[in-house]
Amino acid sequence: MHPNDPSLRSFVEVAADSDFPIQNLPYGVISTQDDRRLRVAVAIGDHVLDLGMMEDAGLLPRVSAKPVFRTGSINALMANGAYGIGTVRRKISELLRHDSPTLRDNEALAKRALIPMKNVKLHRPVDVPGYTDFYSSREHATNVGTMFRGKDNALQENWLHIPIGYNGRASTVVVSGTPVIRPQGQLKAAGESMPTFGPSKRLDIELEMGAIVGRATEMGHIMDVDEAQYSIFGFALFNDWSARDIQQWEYVPLGPFQGKAFASTLGAWIVTKEALEPFAVHGPKQDPEPLPYLRQDKPHNYDIRLEVELKPANATRGTIISVSNFKYMYWSSAQQLAHHSSSGCSMSVGDLIGSGTISGPDKGSYGSMLELSWGGKEPIELVEGGTRTFLEDGDTVTLRGYAQGDGYRIGFGEASGQILPAKVK
Repeated sequence: MHPNDPSLRSFVEVAADSDFPIQNLPYGVISTQDDRRLRVAVAIGDHVLDLGMMEDAGLLPRVSAKPVFRTGSINALMANGAYGIGTVRRKISELLRHDSPTLRDNEALAKRALIPMKNVKLHRPVDVPGYTDFYSSREHATNVGTMFRGKDNALQENWLHIPIGYNGRASTVVVSGTPVIRPQGQLKAAGESMPTFGPSKRLDIELEMGAIVGRATEMGHIMDVDEAQYSIFGFALFNDWSARDIQQWEYVPLGPFQGKAFASTLGAWIVTKEALEPFAVHGPKQDPEPLPYLRQDKPHNYDIRLEVELKPANATRGTIISVSNFKYMYWSSAQQLAHHSSSGCSMSVGDLIGSGTISGPDKGSYGSMLELSWGGKEPIELVEGGTRTFLEDGDTVTLRGYAQGDGYRIGFGEASGQILPAKVK
């Protein structure tokens, strides 16, 4: 049976609303108190299956001359190509099926290899050689442009022709749960003649999805959109934290720099592109038609419900401040990657492509506090009282997302981070 078959059931108990049914099997990297070595695992219900242990037991296909699940990241698996990746996923699915005795009836191995999620520490799942962030939601770009340039000049002339992007900072891509220290930088208040240096006062989030590149290319090689789609291994939740006041002063003429370089939070679970195939949809109609190298006739967007929760330090409940969907993106991840290669730029296994802020058509679906508070003019109400325009110290922001199937959902877990005070000397 195909691993995506909705009728599949696991011998591991999985709640109906779990992010991690047998149809998902997302990859992550774990350690435990008893074994601090990093190894690759997949999530199943509220457990993880230790693939390093399964590999040692000879229960997984050998896709490489060397072990791939005890390397501390999923990069070694991805480097073996689509055939090897698909073979491994099919075997893991088979081992976890309710009617497969190999693991189910091996009580000693199952007890060691199936670890309660609460007992593992999750690490960044992928080594990230390079990170590029895009600006590909028409609603987001229109909202921000309207605030800064007025409604008639909201979109720049190039926006409908080219996926706008910039090279981000891979060294500060951190796994969900890592605290985020409030950045400092140059700030220039309206009406002031000189900038000052200090902590950001307009710290923001960006609701994004990260596409993980699973195939390396040589310098000079140009991908079309179909090849780019083939080269994407999977997706994760992604929050590209943004210091709007630092960004506003620095971005002319070369774009974002320190206002984006301090932290970007990646979800701990990478959902494979194969698991998302049932949820592929066509994106918004592109008018004018893109240049030939960017044209796509296949559904490269995904129907993934996304939400953002903001929880102040002393709150007992968080507030859902945004509910959006990945399907809204004007430029798909495949188009972004194709454009990235169009100059001959080489790509590496593990490269991260940030979708850019995902905003929908109404205010409740905007993907940044800049939009939700409309530049700070319309405070966001919190469920336990109080308001926010931008983030305060102690606030925790959590992204969640899932694609809803027939009786199951393909979820991504969480991408969460708490804001800590700036380290002022």
